[in-house]
Amino acid sequence: MELPESGEVQYCFQSYNSSCIKEVRSPAVYVVMYISAVAVVMLTVCGNLVVIISISHFKQLHTPTNFLLLSLAVADLLIGLTVMPFRLSVLIETCWYFGETFCTIYKTVQYVFTSVSINNVVCVSIDRYFSVCYPFLYSTKVIFYITQPVISFNWLISLLYNLALVYFNGNISGDELNTCLGDCLFVMSEAWGIADLIFVFILPCSIMIVLYVKIFVVARRHAKLINTVTAHANSANERQGKIPKKSETKAAKTLGIVVVVFLLCLVPYYICTLVYEKVNMSSSSVLINCLVLLACFNSCLNPIIYALFYSWFQKSVKLIVTRKIFNPASSLINLFPETL
Repeated sequence: MELPESGEVQYCFQSYNSSCIKEVRSPAVYVVMYISAVAVVMLTVCGNLVVIISISHFKQLHTPTNFLLLSLAVADLLIGLTVMPFRLSVLIETCWYFGETFCTIYKTVQYVFTSVSINNVVCVSIDRYFSVCYPFLYSTKVIFYITQPVISFNWLISLLYNLALVYFNGNISGDELNTCLGDCLFVMSEAWGIADLIFVFILPCSIMIVLYVKIFVVARRHAKLINTVTAHANSANERQGKIPKKSETKAAKTLGIVVVVFLLCLVPYYICTLVYEKVNMSSSSVLINCLVLLACFNSCLNPIIYALFYSWFQKSVKLIVTRKIFNPASSLINLFPETL
């Protein structure tokens, strides 16, 4: 592939006057970018697949919190399969080659899975809040047959909301938006934009932040209490549900890292949309693509966090890689030997 001469302009579709301008890079840069893109997609897909297999297979992991993590992993897996490849392609090629109809489908799928991920992280925050702050209530009320309908409702409401967003927001022509051929742009009306900002970003993020502030305040108070009483008193208090188990507090801290990383990946994109909401920015803009990619990149970070902080995940990976999960009664393997 030869580079264009100095000053020569390349277009996404050379035969159309209305085509977007294409940024051309050297072959070496293309190779590095495509190898990196494949690595990120593979890490996202494989990492979340391990989480799904682990929680689904091992009965010891069948807890309300882990079922929420399972739902989150499914959403992240689907983002890795359906969203990230196309977003990375646009970032590398700086052009959308898949047509206007598929652009609408792609955007809808992206919004649905992103919304599901946000709602799942909110549910995880609520779950950890009750586990740490109201352990007795949590142990008696938060059980599987409550978690399952919550997860189903989360997926259903995310699907219906985003379908309504695409349908009722209307189809704005490319001429009205002053876009070019080779661009994939979805612009919300002002009313939908405000509603989406409130219900998809501000409200969920506020809930997560408030709950985890309360969780860490309570966890710190309990840590001081545990350090001042005898081992016998600790054991008695835990049985009575007065203070949460250390494992619950540790899980809350680990999932707090998940929430913080999630916010760090998501917040920059929404801040950018707020700053540039009055500016007609092309979806092929490097800034927009990088921020959207950062939000998607969160999907491959969660399994890495689990691998670093969860012993059960580390052990389940070894069992999956060595194919021991195919052994009879492998679903009953104890993943928490230290708790025995």
